[in-house]
Amino acid sequence: MPSTPLTLTRTWRLAVLTGVAALVTAACGGGPDGAGGQEPAAPGAPAAIPDTTALIESVQKDAAVAGTLPAKYAQAGMLHLASNLQSAPNNFYAADGKTPIGYEVDLAKAIGKKLGVTVHHQDMAFGSLITSLQSGRVDLTMAAMNDTKTRQAQIDFVDYFSSGITIMVRKGNPDQISGPDTLCGKNVAVVQGTSHQKFAEEQNGKCAQTGKPALTVTATDSDTQNQNQLRTGRVAAILNDLPSAVYISRTAGEGKFFEVVAGEPINGGPYGIGVTKENKPLAESIQKALQSLIADGGYGKILQAWGVEQGAVKEAKLNGGS
Repeated sequence: MPSTPLTLTRTWRLAVLTGVAALVTAACGGGPDGAGGQEPAAPGAPAAIPDTTALIESVQKDAAVAGTLPAKYAQAGMLHLASNLQSAPNNFYAADGKTPIGYEVDLAKAIGKKLGVTVHHQDMAFGSLITSLQSGRVDLTMAAMNDTKTRQAQIDFVDYFSSGITIMVRKGNPDQISGPDTLCGKNVAVVQGTSHQKFAEEQNGKCAQTGKPALTVTATDSDTQNQNQLRTGRVAAILNDLPSAVYISRTAGEGKFFEVVAGEPINGGPYGIGVTKENKPLAESIQKALQSLIADGGYGKILQAWGVEQGAVKEAKLNGGS
């Protein structure tokens, strides 16, 4: 994926609480993967939330696709989806502190409309998403989770977005971090259990191999904690996914707190909607619904509304990650 900053597009509704809101202090943890909390932006600041109500309402049921949905879900009229709702612009809470919003939330709603069902979001820690899915507590997961071969051994994925790891630093880049190799000897914050943590640990090994000082990995359950540590200088960088990092750097403190290090995203790959391996028919229905949304243009409009169209996929693949 190119590293050009995402462009915020379409008609925007200014929000008292942005996707990086300080009011949302519950455990956050972006997906592999995402990012969350910060301070509310002043009116006129770049932090704004698109009003996608009409866009979602315009999505029409695809009768052929809906006919593939397993009967138990069609009869219930609902799919239960687990997420980690503090990963703007992927998935987070609106100003009321209880309404899920974000481009992933909109995609989930649109997929539900294609299938003729409602999608109900449940907020939980990122690290518990797969186990909650496997235990039958939820039907799906969608939380900026990278589709990887390792995770495919546990669950199946329907790929809906392409992203990669990005380095976020304090405004002005006082620690002069220009890429992964310059993280050696630095303190880096990640969210526990994400691919960011795995990459940081791998990078630490590379530092040792080249005789450079080790990097210190600080793993937390909250992107809000990580951003507070970055702002105060306790860490030199945060590892995050491209959509979240760009959104946060443009909105936090009216764009005065953070910036994204230029360069291609690291270890780029797809985000996937998780489904249990025992539930292949549901995975295939979700795949067909997303492909229908891609084909009729609704998918692209949702991503464009949130300014993340760079991550659009052309095809809804099943287990397309590596």
